[in-house]
Amino acid sequence: MTAPPSDTVYVADHSVLLAIPALLPVAVIVVVILVIVIRDRRAEARENAMAHESITDPETEPYDTPDNTNDENRTD
Repeated sequence: MTAPPSDTVYVADHSVLLAIPALLPVAVIVVVILVIVIRDRRAEARENAMAHESITDPETEPYDTPDNTNDENRTD
């Protein structure tokens, strides 16, 4: 490999600086989508855990009604 001549001047390449305005909105959109996906998955995991907890809890019946709505407790 030969050395460049001593009178060679390297000019800066500004293509990266010109690409930043185009790439910045894309990066913001990707971050927003990732935040939404992470929140949705956490909420779904919480819902599944609550559903599993209610299924495995022996004291909870699936169609249990409060005492004030049973026919035997009505005062009409």
